[in-house]
Formats: sequence, structure tokens, C-alpha cells
Amino acid sequence: MNDETLKDQSSAIEKRKRWNFIARFFLSGVIFFVFFVLLYVLFYGTLVTDTYRDIINILIGTYVAVLTKTADYWFKDKDDPEHKESETLQKNGTSL
Repeated sequence: MNDETLKDQSSAIEKRKRWNFIARFFLSGVIFFVFFVLLYVLFYGTLVTDTYRDIINILIGTYVAVLTKTADYWFKDKDDPEHKESETLQKNGTSL
């Protein structure tokens, strides 16, 4: 395999890594934004009655689980398929 093809494949993998990071970061930001909006509505919402306050408490409880999974994603070690593909490409000169 020539160097031109190897460089093109490496560039495509790096581009896919960058877009995956941007998408994951954006979705994590949306999750945290919704959580903070729910907290604001719970504590500072003047139009929230007791019935809706209970629903918001339930939603916040479920969002704690979502936030835990989001934190696990960002801070735990994981096997990234793009990273493995980059290593294979560098070692063998061929993509997966």
C-alpha cells in the first residue's frame, strides 16, 4: 500500500474521530442543560404547583442516572474503535 492511500485513510479516521467527539460533547452538553433547567424549574419556578413539582422530582431522579452514565462515558477507560483502527493502520498499512 502506498503512502498516499495510507495518508488518506489516516485523514478519514481522524476526521471521523473529530466529528464523533463533537457529537458526543454536544449531546453531553444538552443533557446537562436539561438537568439544570429542571433544577431551575423545581426551585425557582413560580408557576409550578405541587402536582407538577412531584413530576419534576421524578424527572430529576431519572436524570441523575443519565448524568451518571454520561460521567462514566467521559471518565472511564474504554476501547475506542477509531483508536484501534488507527493503530492497525499504522502497524499493517491496511484499515480494518
